[in-house]
Amino acid sequence: MLQVIRSEGLGGLYSGLKPSLLGTATSQGIYYYFYQVFKNKAESIAAANKRKGHGDGTVGMLSWLVVAALAGALNVLFTNPIWVLVTRMQTHTQAEQKILEAKKEALIRESGFIGSTLHEKLRELDSMKPNPYGTFQAAYEVYNEAGIRGFWKGIIPTLIMVCNPSIQFMIYESSIKHLKKKRADKNQSSIKVSALEVFLVGAIAKLGATVTTYPLLVVKSRLQAKQEISTNNSLRYSGTMDAIVKMIHYEGFSSFYKGMSTKIVQSVFAASVLFMIKEELVKLYALLANKILLLKLSK
Repeated sequence: MLQVIRSEGLGGLYSGLKPSLLGTATSQGIYYYFYQVFKNKAESIAAANKRKGHGDGTVGMLSWLVVAALAGALNVLFTNPIWVLVTRMQTHTQAEQKILEAKKEALIRESGFIGSTLHEKLRELDSMKPNPYGTFQAAYEVYNEAGIRGFWKGIIPTLIMVCNPSIQFMIYESSIKHLKKKRADKNQSSIKVSALEVFLVGAIAKLGATVTTYPLLVVKSRLQAKQEISTNNSLRYSGTMDAIVKMIHYEGFSSFYKGMSTKIVQSVFAASVLFMIKEELVKLYALLANKILLLKLSK
């Protein structure tokens, strides 16, 4: 964090914010829409099975997993181009610095400059400022590198990562169901869960999902970032398997968990707030709907 602030200022901590906001809004909208569609279908199937004498009418854990996986897969296919641009914008300065280091190495190795002249050339390279880099520049760069296919880089690990929200929602739905059942068994007056309970359950659910799928996130980010331009092939990847093999060979298994602590803090807090606000909005909607209904009946 300090390194980013030193090299880019506080604004560097918000690199890629515009496409990230668009990506988050679009992703959440698409995901929850399809999640609700498949959830309603799963619940109607479970209710139909109960009428036929099969099961207790509730959706099982495996069904929740399938519902979340289907919603996640459709979400990935629609929004992957946005996240490619976000990753490029977030890693642009780092990529430019690596290119600059490669130029300096080449200058020292190949040029005929000596003494003060060489130092002047190196200082000149150090003083170079990165070119302005926004959403359109990132899109142009991706297209130049790989055409339209470039916007779906990292799609394989990303599709596999749909198990992240699947695991998250499976833990969340199962835990909420368990809490409500426990209260019903104790004959409590209300089986509703509080905002704090939703926050905590959401945090636990996201923690479990993030730890399980984090290595895939690292591979996806490596593929979507600007590829290393130098003679060093250890950071140039032709595909998912190539990235996995090179990371193990050159950096070891620990490379798959780089930055995990930061990701856990970000993901767990974001998911907790999201679940809490979602549940409160659902309650508010139900309250307003009941009031409107009562007003209609009173007329």
